[in-house]
Amino acid sequence: MARSVTILGAGLVGSLLAIILRKRGYEVAVYERRPDMRKAAIGAGRSINLAMSARGWKALDLAGLRQDMEALAIPMYGRYLHQADGTAAFQQYGRNNEAIYSVSRGELNKKLMTLAEREGVTIHFEHRCNNVDVATNTVYLQELNGTEKTIQADLLFGADGAFSALRNSYVHMDRVNASHHYLEHGYKELSIPPLADGSMQMEKNALHIWPRKNFMLIALPNTDGTFTCTLFFPFEGDPSFDKLKTKDDVMAFFKEQFPDAVPMMPTLLEDFFENPTSSLITTHIQPWHYKDKSALIGDAAHAIVPFYGQGMNAGFEDCTVLAGLMDKYGEDWTTILNEYDNKRKPNGDAVARLALLNFVEMRDKVADPAFLQRKKIEKELGKRYPGQFISVYEMVSFSHTPYNTAMRCIEAQDQLLGRIMNEGDFFSMVEDKDYSKKLDEWMNRYHKSVQQLDFGNEA
Repeated sequence: MARSVTILGAGLVGSLLAIILRKRGYEVAVYERRPDMRKAAIGAGRSINLAMSARGWKALDLAGLRQDMEALAIPMYGRYLHQADGTAAFQQYGRNNEAIYSVSRGELNKKLMTLAEREGVTIHFEHRCNNVDVATNTVYLQELNGTEKTIQADLLFGADGAFSALRNSYVHMDRVNASHHYLEHGYKELSIPPLADGSMQMEKNALHIWPRKNFMLIALPNTDGTFTCTLFFPFEGDPSFDKLKTKDDVMAFFKEQFPDAVPMMPTLLEDFFENPTSSLITTHIQPWHYKDKSALIGDAAHAIVPFYGQGMNAGFEDCTVLAGLMDKYGEDWTTILNEYDNKRKPNGDAVARLALLNFVEMRDKVADPAFLQRKKIEKELGKRYPGQFISVYEMVSFSHTPYNTAMRCIEAQDQLLGRIMNEGDFFSMVEDKDYSKKLDEWMNRYHKSVQQLDFGNEA
């Protein structure tokens, strides 16, 4: 007989996991500290749009939600760069017109919760988990009115985010390694409304970036014609959130750094002072599970910064890996959770590192002409050598290649691209017979160096 399952957190990953488990015959109860977002208004300021990519779509296929979400998703085929000198450039993501998709976090979460309930999942809102006795799987809950209660979980999953109660309870156990790291940068959500006729003020099918070395502004499109903007900015120093204290400070800073954005942001000052300034955290913990009793999943296991657009995608991939292990091992949860931990922990660490590296790329390198040239060369190599070369970005966003494999390809690709660019103008030389022969040799050497890596699907 299938075990009953308790899930902490009805966010994206918790709701998806509930659907997957319920479809396999488990009785599932979810406890969520927040009110039901389908009934309560969602406050602005913490809803960074999601960038759905291949891993996320695969998970939505499992839930049967792809079609519903495709209607709400806007394809972004590349980065639209708003440079400090006033110029603009479009940088395509994929070599075959691939896209990542701007999706509303709130709309996706609502649909997942509704589907979970339709499948027979019970969601208890306004139930905060304060602690878990990990050894006995006793969950200590508190309702909104202060009433405290305990439940005895059979199989328990912590899908309750970066500050997970289950994760915190693991931390206090013997032989658990855990850490968290805050960036010196925080973020604040801003907005660009549509024009009077409802049309968008900027290119719709792109992720807009204003890279400014140590900070940046980004904007993702929404189906209502708005753009959700996010300022990633140091907390302290000059410039920083700490320095922008008055309306005059904010307006002077934006006019200096983002002059093309200011006319499109009529509510800039209201948004800046009314929306919260939020922190960015990366967490690591080992192990991710306890015996056959409980496990962490999503941000509870591997909270990452949002700069690769992989937080939700990685959490969803946790679910698809877990589903595959259930298909393979039935109800042998000792084996399932051991395998889940072994397979996902290295990839959780890798995607955290990739996300931190991509922050430097987005805020700094994309303003560098040499970096833009490198990206063009990457695309050309992918077309000329499709069986030998795929860029790290494409591995992460457009395939199911394990994150750890993508991470381990970075050094080899840096060496290859460095050698190519040191030779001179790639595009003027590439048709030359002698140069082409040399390029073939370099590509063969690169391919051999990465061949031993596992490029198979993670999920």
